Amino acid sequence: MNMLSPKKTKYRKQFKGRIHGNSKGNFALNYGSYGLKALEPERITSRQIEAARKAITRYLKRAGRMWIRIFPDVPVSKKPAEVRMGKGKGSIEFWACRVKPGRIMFEVDGVDINDARKAMTLAAAKLPIKCKFVERNVWWVKLKIKKILKKLEMKLYLLREI
Repeated sequence: MNMLSPKKTKYRKQFKGRIHGNSKGNFALNYGSYGLKALEPERITSRQIEAARKAITRYLKRAGRMWIRIFPDVPVSKKPAEVRMGKGKGSIEFWACRVKPGRIMFEVDGVDINDARKAMTLAAAKLPIKCKFVERNVWWVKLKIKKILKKLEMKLYLLREI
């Protein structure tokens, strides 16, 4: 299985850290029309990301396009079972990604909304957090276009009077 992990890191091991507050960026759809948004803070492992990716691609039968917006860049270490305290930090067991609430994790485009919703529901079942299906605000784009067209009509009207 081809798991996600960094090719190279500055330091081998990291502190555990805490996940505070909401997502500072990556809270809006940038690529696709539909997405899966995190509602809870949690570390998501590379295995869970891979399982969710497989669930989406298998349900959509490789139709449309998919983007993974998270990457596991945090090394998680673990000491072997029944080993006494001390003797340094354990070896790296797996790679994880710290996900804050509001973060878009997966995006899809080029598929029907019902198919996208079902695929994202299947992917959410593979993840350890509550997730929400989100879609691009088409009405907001239409509203902007209407405003631009009104301005153009006003300019044309003024030009005709001259």
